Amino acid sequence: MDSCEFSQIEQQLSPVFEQHGYEAQKLLQILLDVQEIYSFIPDEAITYIANLLSVSRVSVKAVVDFYSFLSFKSVGEYRVLFSDNITDQMLGKNELMQYFCKKMWLEPGKVSEDNLLSVDSTSCTGMCDQGPAALVNGWPLTNLDQQRLDLIAKLIRDRNPVSTWPAMLFEVKDNIYRSEILLGKPSVAGAAIKATLERGVAATLSEIEASKLRGRGGAGYSTANKWSSCRTSPGTAHYIVCNADEGEPGTFKDRVLLNSYADLVLEGMTIAAKIIGATQGFLYLRGEYRYLRRKLEEVLAQRRTAGLLGRSILGELGFDFDIEIHLGAGAYICGEESALIESLEGKSGRPRNRPPFPVTHGYLDQPTVVDNVETFACVSKIAEYDSAWFTALGTAQSSGSKILSISGDCARPGIYEYPFGVALYEIFDDCGAEDVHAVQVSGPSGTLVSCKEFRRRICFEDLPTAGALIIFNRERDILQVALNSAHFFAYESCGFCTPCRVGTQLQKKIIDKISDGYGTAYDLEELKYIGHIMRTMSHCGLGHTAANQVIDMLDKFPDAYKNKLKKLVFEPAFDLDRALEKARKITGRDDKLAHFP
Repeated sequence: MDSCEFSQIEQQLSPVFEQHGYEAQKLLQILLDVQEIYSFIPDEAITYIANLLSVSRVSVKAVVDFYSFLSFKSVGEYRVLFSDNITDQMLGKNELMQYFCKKMWLEPGKVSEDNLLSVDSTSCTGMCDQGPAALVNGWPLTNLDQQRLDLIAKLIRDRNPVSTWPAMLFEVKDNIYRSEILLGKPSVAGAAIKATLERGVAATLSEIEASKLRGRGGAGYSTANKWSSCRTSPGTAHYIVCNADEGEPGTFKDRVLLNSYADLVLEGMTIAAKIIGATQGFLYLRGEYRYLRRKLEEVLAQRRTAGLLGRSILGELGFDFDIEIHLGAGAYICGEESALIESLEGKSGRPRNRPPFPVTHGYLDQPTVVDNVETFACVSKIAEYDSAWFTALGTAQSSGSKILSISGDCARPGIYEYPFGVALYEIFDDCGAEDVHAVQVSGPSGTLVSCKEFRRRICFEDLPTAGALIIFNRERDILQVALNSAHFFAYESCGFCTPCRVGTQLQKKIIDKISDGYGTAYDLEELKYIGHIMRTMSHCGLGHTAANQVIDMLDKFPDAYKNKLKKLVFEPAFDLDRALEKARKITGRDDKLAHFP
């Protein structure tokens, strides 16, 4: 880099470093801002960043390469990412994306020659209740149709800044249709903290234990046990992390909690800090929810002004705690707590070996509590009221309520809060679902439920879920659901371990083969074998659950694939004659010698 280039880079990036500091753990946040400035990460910027943070260029490039929202090449002045979740596909995403690309004379995955625009797919934008959806330069686009895309095309051609576009394009509704103790009972900011201080730390932890609160991320670990372990773990500092990296396709409840109930969540984090002795907290916000950051920063500022964050909270000497927002950058794997911590430290978000667990060796190798958005909201309610009030709802093993993100084939997709133990068929009546054939519970990593199982209940002892519930009627092709899931995991695998890296790719190719009409009984057995390998030998939960939808389809929905199978015992996955079709069209040949064999 010559002195002129260095001076220009330094001038452009100095404000970024002034905002984030010169610490290596801020690397991802710095790179996100650099991406916004240039629409990619220039090589000269990589050198400059590496020098200032005292890390290697290889380390910086590895982080850029890991996250889908970062790029070494320009993605254009406008980057439009269509949500590729199964619900968006059901609403016509593929046709709309094709329409938009044709209108803009652009191929998907490419950048226009004038560097104006790129169009591509992204796994899920967290707006499944108002799709088809997309992101443009991080801003949400909802309820897309051809008319809206025509308007968007004109705005881009005229080079109108996204911040000046009509507000109706970015309207994201909460769509809350059913409320219980979390969403339906209003709280005053600070009430839960006051109750905690009056009751005392030990007594509040006892109330959380008596409430039988289990983590709402799906695994269901005891919150009180986690916090007790962290509280007693030695370290130079303790940390609180709110996992708002809601990346499971079909889940959008955290979006609503952060948009309209942020005080409830932040209050829960503050109570956790008081219990474990933390002075610093982080809200890890998924990159697709970047548009919520400004609103969340305003809520944080209001809480500091009200004495609910900062030094001596509510006048209690020594009760010092503040929260910083950390943005993700499009990596599903960062929803796993140890991968999230790696990302929080500015690294590629690959899961750590466990043990040790975050409660003893988490952020910066210090004791750390990581809980999700809904869990912290529950803590606020338990602290403000008590455990008896909370356990009045739910089942013996699943106390309280569960917020569900419901989408798919139903009249009223949106947010529904139920007491734990609600049966699936009861949910169908509420959301207006008819002729239901299957339900995907907890996204692609969860369970695919058939119509024979609709009396099953949402609770840890039956159907645990992080919150996603996608409904499919009898007109839907369940093979396409499994195919979407297979493609999702093949794309989102971090590549760390061979069973997942290779297994997800093989699974995708075999499902594609079956979908194209070339599958055989041999392929079905291969899918089961690959699924077993991934479930038993993968490094983390992504690989363990990547075969769930495929295996459930094979076990519960044989009609989805039987008619597509060939009667042959084996059929090669690669059809050479079919691959030559494009060459035949180009050359205008269709004679015998142009075919194989």
